[in-house]
Amino acid sequence: MTGLGSPGLGSPGLGVAGPGGPGRAGRSAVVGREAELAVLDAVAAEALAGRTRVAQLVGNAGMGKSALLHHWLDGVTRFRGVRVRCRRLQRDFAFGTVRRLFQPLVGAAGEEERRVLLDGVGESVLRILDPEGPRGGDSGTYADTAGTLAGLDRLVFRLARREPLLLAVDDLQWIDPPSLRWLAHLIDRADTRPLLVAVATRTGERPAPGDLYDALVHPSACRTLALEPLGPADVALLVAREFGVSRPDPSFSAACHAATEGHPLFLRALLCDARHGGVRPTEEDREKIRTFGLTTLLSEIGHRLGQGSAAMAELARGLAILGDGMPWPVLAAYCGTGEAVVRSAAAELHSLGLLGAGDRARFVHRVVREAVLAAWTPQEVGAAHARAAQVLHLSGRPDEEVAAHVMAGGAVAGNWPPAVLRRAAGEALHRGAAETAVTYLRHAVFQPATTEERAQVLLQLAVAAGHYDPGLAVSYAMAALEHLTDDADRSRAVGVLACAHLLAPGGRAEGPDLDRLTAELTARTGAARADRESSLRIRALVEWLACERPTARTAQAARRAAPVAEPDRHTPGERQLLAVRAFAALRAGEPAGRVTELLDRARVNPQAFSHDLFPLHYFAAQSLLYLDGLDAADDLCGRLLEGTRDQGMEPLVTLLLLYRAAVTLRRGHVVRAAAVARTVSERGLAAGELPYRTTLDTIRIDAFLQMGDLEGAERLAAGASAAEPPEPSWEWPRFLMSLAALRSAQGDHRGGLMLLRESGLHFKAAGIVSPALGPWRSRAAAAALHLGHGRDAYALAEQELVLAREGGIPRAVGVALHAAGQVTQGARGLTLMAEAVSVLEHTPAELELARALHTYGSALLRRDDKPGARTALRRGLDIAVRCGAAAPARTLQQRLHEAGGRVGSRGAGGSPLTAGEERIALLAAEGWSNKRIAEHLVVSLRTVETHLTGAYRKLRIGGRHELRDALRAPAGRG
Repeated sequence: MTGLGSPGLGSPGLGVAGPGGPGRAGRSAVVGREAELAVLDAVAAEALAGRTRVAQLVGNAGMGKSALLHHWLDGVTRFRGVRVRCRRLQRDFAFGTVRRLFQPLVGAAGEEERRVLLDGVGESVLRILDPEGPRGGDSGTYADTAGTLAGLDRLVFRLARREPLLLAVDDLQWIDPPSLRWLAHLIDRADTRPLLVAVATRTGERPAPGDLYDALVHPSACRTLALEPLGPADVALLVAREFGVSRPDPSFSAACHAATEGHPLFLRALLCDARHGGVRPTEEDREKIRTFGLTTLLSEIGHRLGQGSAAMAELARGLAILGDGMPWPVLAAYCGTGEAVVRSAAAELHSLGLLGAGDRARFVHRVVREAVLAAWTPQEVGAAHARAAQVLHLSGRPDEEVAAHVMAGGAVAGNWPPAVLRRAAGEALHRGAAETAVTYLRHAVFQPATTEERAQVLLQLAVAAGHYDPGLAVSYAMAALEHLTDDADRSRAVGVLACAHLLAPGGRAEGPDLDRLTAELTARTGAARADRESSLRIRALVEWLACERPTARTAQAARRAAPVAEPDRHTPGERQLLAVRAFAALRAGEPAGRVTELLDRARVNPQAFSHDLFPLHYFAAQSLLYLDGLDAADDLCGRLLEGTRDQGMEPLVTLLLLYRAAVTLRRGHVVRAAAVARTVSERGLAAGELPYRTTLDTIRIDAFLQMGDLEGAERLAAGASAAEPPEPSWEWPRFLMSLAALRSAQGDHRGGLMLLRESGLHFKAAGIVSPALGPWRSRAAAAALHLGHGRDAYALAEQELVLAREGGIPRAVGVALHAAGQVTQGARGLTLMAEAVSVLEHTPAELELARALHTYGSALLRRDDKPGARTALRRGLDIAVRCGAAAPARTLQQRLHEAGGRVGSRGAGGSPLTAGEERIALLAAEGWSNKRIAEHLVVSLRTVETHLTGAYRKLRIGGRHELRDALRAPAGRG
């Protein structure tokens, strides 16, 4: 007997002949759903026109969502379509939905096409598509979530370039979170590609996380259709079809509608049962309808199961627990019988209308499984899942499949469940799904195990949680430390704790007592080499904390710690400590040669990136940044990003991108720095606020100021300066310097000077002496000079020059010479300016050189040396334009004009472009799209297009491809 539920996948559905739609072969329309089909066709047409779209069908269970979705999909011919149905037990399979979507497409491709599709998608995507392949055994690397999402995007975009792509996901409420994250990410990124995502969701059962679901079905790109019950006329059509008559009695149809309220699933069950019960669609039989319907559906399924053999009933229970499509040998093992017996039982189920046709065992509808499970108590369901876990484990099924039943079964007997859960967590990390890994490990904690084994799981939890939520990682690491007994494990836990503590934005003021933990570890270790190595690593972490968050408690603890002999460079712990001390020497203003010597010793034979070595790379990177070793800094950042992608540490990826923005800004490339910083800002973290948010705001404010965007800088400053951080740090005074620059640019030089003096107090409290990190005095000197405080300005500039010469870092020396030249009168002032230019020419500090050339050119102009002034000013203008620094470029342009330089029609510095045209042209020359420029500047797309058209005309160029050369061209000859 058939018809106990709505049509399954690929079934013709409930239909009569109807019109076609875009990309649709001739097909029948589903009864009562003609309007929904028309909307789906319209959404498909929009996608075919190159606009990424989402269509969502929402309705209660049995409302016909799946039937409508798949009926429509069967008739769509102009898309390359893939479809998948999510399953409740697979919600914890990391990227399981993605795998089932793309495995058929990739598997059906030829060897060359597969190579092109998968080129550069990344190791984690290959693991998703082929979890049992040779890559799956590598347990030493983890995937970066952002890298995994980008790799999947790359695969989809390549598929969509071949032909329009349609991704269909049924029962979206049971999708695994990583797959949902990717779908939401894809819709945000796909933009104008011919891509359509069609989903069906059960009313009231939103997939988690809810914010990702909201992003996927946002009205800006998604059309949501809520399926309602069928009306009386539609019910009459279905009655006619079921009974094979042209005109059923209207009162009979009305009785059917009243009994089911138009619910498609219940209606089909009612009609099927009535027909098999000998009822006819006549006025005489309408009263018999009341004996059929929803109230008899579950009991009818139970009755049918009772008609068969015990083997058939056992198979039904096995299918209800294991899920559809399970291999016959596994079903036989679960049922405790032979495969032939199971296949015979499947034939019985099929004859009763409960099992679908085909070689794979699957129920005709979800309601059959729900009816089977409804006959069990929760305890019986849990025991059944526990048995399923054991059978699947012994059958060699994938760990994630076994883990799903372990979690559904509660505490499972045996010593193997924790190992399965930990392996499943490792596989989830391979795919960049750290949240899923944490889910597995949380269940592993409650499995029967020794105290030490549970502590190991907690440590693994801390590492996994640190990939996306450092605050959570702190909690797990602290819990692990309560039970870990091995010194190496405790040392590792403290390392995870320290790293997570610093990367947790909300946990810096009050965190774990790392000083106490370090003291305990030191007391436990002896004089052995291995113990010394552990002590060195812990000492490096303590000095790192003292440097990063210089509270009195941490600094005093560092002084009380047991002395460590001067480290050499042979072990990782020694190199960690050398890197920390190199940066400490840099902060203290020690000679650059001493800092470089310590840094070189720390960087000998650098190892691949690892969580345990993070302080070494962190301080090496910071030292390179402020020593102006920017090429080495770029190389280190690239290598660390690559290593981080393998480790899956999402907060560290964000931190490294922030570092890249800082390196780019140190070079003076302000537009590129702003672009990278914006990317960091948009990444976000699952835990909420970004780490080192103050540094990010500082970089963005500085970049906006140089681009001449005072409004953008003010918006950032207003949000960032609402409250001083609860714990002093070296981030805050650098932010105050940027805020002071903004106030001075707005004309408030007095406010700017006050902020600079406050930043100086913070630098002093943090132990930062070197002007390479905090050149507040040179900036304060300029502000004081503008206010007429010449003596104060001179004292500040001279003090910074003395400190800079002691440190010997060329950029810092050049900046200090520039400031001293500004506040010094006569020939000595001019000499200092010329020396500043000479020093800065040999550094990567391009914008500092442009500023010095402006000051030097202005001084030459005051001495009436117009040729010399024009040479200096024109050179500074060219640098400012090349850097995308519109504000300095305008100032240099004006001064060049005063020096008698002819300002031609080419070059941002000497063009007749308006401020808006100039700003947009600079961004376009850097490769920004019109849409991105509009979003960045908060203007309309039409405004961007209008300004660019005006810029092309004024610069006398043919289009965007000529902008870079046009903006770099000389402004004219004097």
